[in-house]
Amino acid sequence: MTSVQRSLIAPTAHPSLEQALAAKLKRRSETVGSLGELEPLAIRLGLIQNTLKPRFRHPQMLVFAGDHGLVVDGLAQPGQSTALQVRQLLTGQLPLPVFAGIQGLAFTVVDAGVAEKVEPHPRLLARKIAHGTRNCRVNSAMSVEQAHAAIRAGMEIADTLPGNVLACAGIGIGTHETAALVLARLAGVPVRDFIIQGPKMPEDMLAHWTRVLEGAQDRHANVTDPVEVMAAFGGFEIAMMVGAMLVASSKHQLLVIDGIAACAALMVASRIATPVTDYCVFCRSHSHMGLDVALGLFHATAVLELGMDSTDGTGAALAWPLIRSAAALLTEVAEGEDPGPSHPSEILPEMTDVVDDEETTTFPRTGTGPLSK
Repeated sequence: MTSVQRSLIAPTAHPSLEQALAAKLKRRSETVGSLGELEPLAIRLGLIQNTLKPRFRHPQMLVFAGDHGLVVDGLAQPGQSTALQVRQLLTGQLPLPVFAGIQGLAFTVVDAGVAEKVEPHPRLLARKIAHGTRNCRVNSAMSVEQAHAAIRAGMEIADTLPGNVLACAGIGIGTHETAALVLARLAGVPVRDFIIQGPKMPEDMLAHWTRVLEGAQDRHANVTDPVEVMAAFGGFEIAMMVGAMLVASSKHQLLVIDGIAACAALMVASRIATPVTDYCVFCRSHSHMGLDVALGLFHATAVLELGMDSTDGTGAALAWPLIRSAAALLTEVAEGEDPGPSHPSEILPEMTDVVDDEETTTFPRTGTGPLSK
């Protein structure tokens, strides 16, 4: 991504607009804070879209799939297959595509680097960079050229999608472990912290995974550049999400981040263009403790906690009605006796955008830094 493209990702910080959004919510709530976390979420949505009336168009759910050479070191369970998981998603055999359909999310699986051949399907985007990455404990998972190719592919995908919402998740055997390596290196956190599933995780499994991943870290001990880190550890699905997140945020779209693989992609993207995190809300599909650590890196909590252990992306689909409800606080709830537009008179000049064929007041972005989480 060029410096010119990075500069298009503007911070969402806008103190006057934030005050106007808070004042508007105050008029529409029984008491300030009566709607809990929906209120700061509504403000974030208004800041992302730079308007007092945030609206969503054609929301997209993309699940990026890839295989990882690292799993040959005993990280895969018998019978696990990324290609099988992709087929189950495409044919509605898992809850995620069903929930996405119910909530009106356009659902697509992206073959970023599945080792096996995946049969064509209307909801499949074939963007395979290679048939899985190499074993990062022995060599770089991918070349830097492959990493850039995957980023470009993700950018092209996001640039052609309709709508102004992109929910991202990554799947594949070894995806969580690969993401743990990327996050550990870029954040300076022990890799073990990201792979602990919970108190019931067998100690021998945790010890083996830790040995394997620490071996991969040692193999690439001197790599620190974010794209080179991603190339060293993988995977193709993470790299494609990086490109998609950069383009979506440059277009002032909402990013819904679900899972540790998406967090790893966001960490890389934020090292390329810091304001990308301003455009994110976070979800989760499982209660693994490693994801708690990943979310903590962004000072974030999940929109919805249901104690699930499901495919990444499932939490985003289930949280979507809550996100829409937060926006509705600003667009649908009547303001009582207040007849006029809800914006402070000192915000000048006003600009008008058209969203879903309705005019909505927007303001010039004046912030100089990312919104504090």
